[in-house]
Amino acid sequence: IQELGSHAVDIYDYLLAGVDPRMKGYPLMQSPIPMTAILLSYLFFVLYLGPRIMANRKPFKLQEPMIVYNFSLVALSIFIVYEFLMSGWVTTYTWRCDAVDTSDSPQALRMVRVAWLFWFSKIIELMDTIFFVLRKKHGQITFLHIFHHSFMPWTWWWGVYYAPGGPGGMGSFHAMVNSTVHIIMYFYYGLSAAGPRFQKFLWWKKYMTAIQLVQFVLVSLHATQYYFMDTCDYQFPTIIHLVWMYGTFFFVLFSNFWIQAYVKGKRLPKQEVKKCLNGTSVYTNGKHHENKNSNGIHNGAVNGSTPHENGSSRVNKMKKA
Repeated sequence: IQELGSHAVDIYDYLLAGVDPRMKGYPLMQSPIPMTAILLSYLFFVLYLGPRIMANRKPFKLQEPMIVYNFSLVALSIFIVYEFLMSGWVTTYTWRCDAVDTSDSPQALRMVRVAWLFWFSKIIELMDTIFFVLRKKHGQITFLHIFHHSFMPWTWWWGVYYAPGGPGGMGSFHAMVNSTVHIIMYFYYGLSAAGPRFQKFLWWKKYMTAIQLVQFVLVSLHATQYYFMDTCDYQFPTIIHLVWMYGTFFFVLFSNFWIQAYVKGKRLPKQEVKKCLNGTSVYTNGKHHENKNSNGIHNGAVNGSTPHENGSSRVNKMKKA
């Protein structure tokens, strides 16, 4: 046991020895322990503690906090994309084999900052699942959702920790694309949380998953070119391998989600049509599970209440008569 413990300590010290000195001043970058503790606490809350706490409680509405949260992430994502662009993607990068800038130049330090900020935004986005738990939207807490929100920040922490200035160079392409997608995604969620009056602007919900799929195709294609280059001096090829696997793996997961949700219709509005005694009147209980709002309640109330009154309630009145 002592020998195993000694080896574990040696391995831990070895892993921490490769830190980019420019990252030492950033929060949560001194050791993987705080980051790992945050993610484990997140998993414990959303999978066990949160559901137990909410078991006998009514779901929170949280409309105002969700509006602020979502549109704040839109603003943050816009800033991150801009910083990635100005850190190299529209200034000095070739969009092919772009090495990590290990210097202390203003542009290199700018990449250091935005790489950390992108990682930290993934910690902020853990609130997505917290909102689901507090609003008792358990159907939204899928394996895909949990895996994406926990695996992404854990792996990116190591990328930021080792690769000078974060993954930098060609390794930061997927982060820029991901932040671009999140501008669209959280804008949708913000409108969705704003209430029924904005539902007419959300006809493009189905295409959110399509946008995600396009993201993973772009990421995988960009990483794939590395394998067809005669030479490339990117210093951390392991990151390229991980990015390619990440893009391909999540493309498969999101494709399965698309099939289940929109081909098989498991996330389309559920229709329960019941005929009244006259054989013509029906009511529809549109229980629409939006990602971040409760417009299903609105649909159910609008589509269900009046005809129901004309149906079953009228039957009760006839019985009383």
